[in-house]
Amino acid sequence: MSAQQLQVAEPRPARVRISLIDRLRGRDPAVAPWLFLAPFLLLFAVFGVYPIAFSFYMSLHDWDPVQGLASARFVGLDNYLFVLADEWFHQSLISTAWLAVASGVPQHLVAIPLACFIDSRLRRTRDWLAALYFLPYVTSTVAIAIMFTALLSRDFGMVNLMVESIARLPVVGTLMPAGPIDWLNDPDRIRPAVSMVVFWRFVGFNTLLYLAALQGIPRELYEAARLDGASAWQRFWHVTLPMLRPVAFFAVTLSIIGGMQLFEEPFVLSGGRGGPDQAVMTTAIYLYRSAFEFSDFGAASAMSWILVLLMALLSALVTRWLGNRGDR
Repeated sequence: MSAQQLQVAEPRPARVRISLIDRLRGRDPAVAPWLFLAPFLLLFAVFGVYPIAFSFYMSLHDWDPVQGLASARFVGLDNYLFVLADEWFHQSLISTAWLAVASGVPQHLVAIPLACFIDSRLRRTRDWLAALYFLPYVTSTVAIAIMFTALLSRDFGMVNLMVESIARLPVVGTLMPAGPIDWLNDPDRIRPAVSMVVFWRFVGFNTLLYLAALQGIPRELYEAARLDGASAWQRFWHVTLPMLRPVAFFAVTLSIIGGMQLFEEPFVLSGGRGGPDQAVMTTAIYLYRSAFEFSDFGAASAMSWILVLLMALLSALVTRWLGNRGDR
């Protein structure tokens, strides 16, 4: 008998059958992760995907909410054409851009030096200072806006009282206005006032981001630069800033997205109307008024998608400016 004939064939493994009940119980390793993800996926589909899809659907229809969804009439791109030709929409974009730049740019110009100062000179109290600077970010936006509404009051606000006190000084007082400043009813004053509130709320958040990034920079780089004779400014310009570029890209992108979506601060400070001459009527406020005040949900939906495209375009420009520089 040959050796091949003496070889015993290995028994065929039995096929394991997993019933549907066993799959639902999680005995199948391939099904178990989906069972754990199912609650999130269901909630995300209902409260995330469906509103987005419905918003795009409504942007292509003319709908009277009083008559129900059955009254929706397909109009194609008419809502987009109407929004792009709307003067109020153009004004809202100008107001949004003004507030976003006036409040966003100073945030980073102040946050980076402030984070460097805290990291280098105040290391013992660094954690406490970070918590204090982060406090305005986690505070209710409406509460902050109401507080600043009282502070910026024309007759009884603390800001005008401080301005009046400075106006009494011999030399500096000549630069101050003679009477109280009407911060919230003057179109030339309300924009700086709203920008100041937004700046105050988010500068601590950006400071915390840059402070965390500074702690990740190797100290050997500073020691090597110091041994090479680099001054403090040269170390900041050639070591700190290049190492902060990834975090700066993240922080600037968040500032752009947040600036394009400004709503709570200008809404509360202007009484929900956008202020005098629509000076602080951002695109988000105009979108809200179009839907719930003018009952034009089609135009409001089209406006929201145009705003999304603008944010995507600006984010792409920031990515090209900051995001890819580290690879060069």
